[in-house]
Amino acid sequence: MIDIILKYFPEITELQKQQFAALYDLYKTANEKVNVISRKDIDQLYERHILHSLAIAKFVQFIPHTKVLDLGTGGGFPGIPLAIMFPEVNFTLCDSISKKIVVSESVSEALELPNTDFVVGRVENLKEQFEFVISRAVAPMDQLYRWTQSYIDETSRNSKINGYLLLKGGDLKEETKAIKRMNRKLFVDEYPLKDWFDEEFFETKKLIYIYRY
Repeated sequence: MIDIILKYFPEITELQKQQFAALYDLYKTANEKVNVISRKDIDQLYERHILHSLAIAKFVQFIPHTKVLDLGTGGGFPGIPLAIMFPEVNFTLCDSISKKIVVSESVSEALELPNTDFVVGRVENLKEQFEFVISRAVAPMDQLYRWTQSYIDETSRNSKINGYLLLKGGDLKEETKAIKRMNRKLFVDEYPLKDWFDEEFFETKKLIYIYRY
């Protein structure tokens, strides 16, 4: 099942292959208790959830010890696949629904991922800063920015300026206008995932990179 991952990331290690391969059974079992993935989507796990999450790895290679906040992680996307891909990067997975965080945490423990921690509750309660906030279709851009702008560290160390990496789909013109109205110093760059992945699912999917000079 991980052939689709190897198609785009042939350089992954044997350990990473084993960890990605283990995800199907872990999520299939967890999904029977807590519905974190649509029932009809479970057989499309690798394409629609894991590879989709890894689009961020096509855009930026995080350096070791980068701190990343996965906001509204649900069952662990995009945080868990990225934690496998970047074992030296620190991922904080946050969601307001405790039973979903329980699933994410159980998957991380089963994979023995040392670089994840988990927060149940509202993002406003966090007390630390991050270089990047990542998210998958959780809320409009302006809302995400309003909730988390104070959590973005001003010191950039990666090849990309610190900011937001959001996986979204559809027409985003109004969302883009709304966030630019909030702060005219923000840049909003849009990257079609069809430029990186061949599958039809990605035809309308995008990576949105929001940053400020």
